[in-house]
Amino acid sequence: MLYLAAAGIGTIGIVDNDQVENSNLQRQIIHETNTIGNLKIDSARERIKKFNPNCEILTFSERINPKNALELMRDFDTICDRSDNFGTRYLINDSCLILNKPLVFGSVQGFEGQVAVFNLHKNSPNLRDLLPESPSKNAAPSCAEYGVVGVSTGLIGILQVNEIIKIILKKGEILDGKILIFDLLNMKMKKLNLKSDQLNKRIKNLSQFKGFYNSDGYCEQNNEINSINAYDFNSSYKAKPNKILLIDVRENEEFSTSAIEGSISIPLSHLNQESDLKFIQKESLTKEVFTICKSGKRSEKASRVLSKFKIQSRSIEGGIEKVKEILRN
Repeated sequence: MLYLAAAGIGTIGIVDNDQVENSNLQRQIIHETNTIGNLKIDSARERIKKFNPNCEILTFSERINPKNALELMRDFDTICDRSDNFGTRYLINDSCLILNKPLVFGSVQGFEGQVAVFNLHKNSPNLRDLLPESPSKNAAPSCAEYGVVGVSTGLIGILQVNEIIKIILKKGEILDGKILIFDLLNMKMKKLNLKSDQLNKRIKNLSQFKGFYNSDGYCEQNNEINSINAYDFNSSYKAKPNKILLIDVRENEEFSTSAIEGSISIPLSHLNQESDLKFIQKESLTKEVFTICKSGKRSEKASRVLSKFKIQSRSIEGGIEKVKEILRN
């Protein structure tokens, strides 16, 4: 977004309902330490306005979902996908097909990244030509499990901006029908051809492939997750600590650094292992199950996984940071 504004783009729309966290700063350099806790859209808008007050910033503090996607994207010329899950990626792709808008795609994992331009012309390929089937949740590791290197997201983001500028200027070799793959760890790059299949353009409305959009639990979450705020959990924890099973779903190294007394470590990536599930099922017969992580996002996913195995649990809102703050006070 900084490079788009610096290039003189007149209007930039930002869709995000998240808040700035300390862990974001190693890669999301549009934010600063003094904006931690602020909405990301507000932090980004203020930063852009400081060096390009002529750029109009339209902000939408909501998650994109099948109900709002077309309306959010309708008035923009080019869509840039920087999402972090397959459900949202398919939703953005299909919305671009319906609205006939070019989509600049970017993806990062560790030191690797991919860039492509979808739906530029009538015969251009789209995401479904690259990934006809949505990968299962456990097929690809999450950011927390695999890690994200800041320079990788920076490079892929700048390359996406470069494609947007070429689309506007109608110059150069745009990554239409191509996918550019970077391996920054070994400094290798390759460009692959991507063919278009007309069958993958059959999107007429977003209700056709609703299952794709819900697969990651990011868009429309039909399966409600029980949660509890940190204050109420603290009261329960103090009143009956022996009747609580507190599962810390952060990675082992995070748990070893700081943990709530009495909690057990079962990382989210291991939660579906048979031995762990049997243990939790047995404990849940006599104890109330709670899940906790750093800020509450991974614990929501953990509770969703447990619900599939008929284990009732509650995700602690605000995570370990909020609970520790309350315990200190």
